[in-house]
Amino acid sequence: MTIRHFLTLLDFDPDELEGLVERGMALKRMRADGVNHEPLRNRVLGMVFEKSSTRTRVSFEAAMAQFGGHAIFLSPRDTQLGRGEPVEDTARVLSRMVDAIMVRTFEHEKLERLARYSAVPVINGLTDKHHPCQVLADMQTFHEHRGPIRDKVVAWIGDGNNMCHSYIHAARQYGFVLRIACPPGYEPAPAVVAEGGRVEIVRHPAAAAADAHLVVTDVWASMGQEDEAKARQEVFAGFQVDERLLSGAAAGVLFMHCLPAHRGEEVSAGVMDGSASVVWDEAENRLHAQKALLEFLLCRCG
Repeated sequence: MTIRHFLTLLDFDPDELEGLVERGMALKRMRADGVNHEPLRNRVLGMVFEKSSTRTRVSFEAAMAQFGGHAIFLSPRDTQLGRGEPVEDTARVLSRMVDAIMVRTFEHEKLERLARYSAVPVINGLTDKHHPCQVLADMQTFHEHRGPIRDKVVAWIGDGNNMCHSYIHAARQYGFVLRIACPPGYEPAPAVVAEGGRVEIVRHPAAAAADAHLVVTDVWASMGQEDEAKARQEVFAGFQVDERLLSGAAAGVLFMHCLPAHRGEEVSAGVMDGSASVVWDEAENRLHAQKALLEFLLCRCG
């Protein structure tokens, strides 16, 4: 079987990505109905964490447990990566002992190197450049509430960060219009924008959110940017997603946030906890979307 990796949304074709959304929803229904489905019995997922996590760790561990398999958590203190072992050597060793590797790290280039030398599928659990597993969950969440996202309008408000980059890829792969509103100097990487589909960068959040079917944001200072937090609060002050901003969006607009959220900064409490918010479904769907991904990579039965 040919090894497939999932480093960005561009690693799969649009039909495969649509299939993951459908399969994720089916697996969610099976779980709710009490159906026992263990396609990964005796399989092991190695999870390498160089960045802390709540949702990524719990969702992947729960996915493997529910599928009859096992997940091994490896922090920087638990591996020789933290003591200078080359990524290439770690990849060679780990991939002889586990059936897949999930990595949550800083440099995307490190993930690419690990995948290059791995004999098993490698999954991007987050890098500074991309967060594709989160966007899989987002696409499933939108579909559950409003149907297919193709030709809909999505507004990204805030930093042109890793989540923004994955939304740019998603616009191309899932066929929606993406408007990005960010302050000058905080735009997404031009090379990533060039890889997208119908993507427009605007300066005013209201212009991005106008008639949008989905509005998405993220924290203003991501992990590793804590020393910039105060300066970023000043720069992003006009980019909060609040009730006034959503009032200009399409009827039935949904709001998403990958969490953790800072109420009163990038999102108001009224929006975060309001009727448009589907953030709790979005968080839960990390589990179901990633189960679909693991099944696809390891079984080709998704």
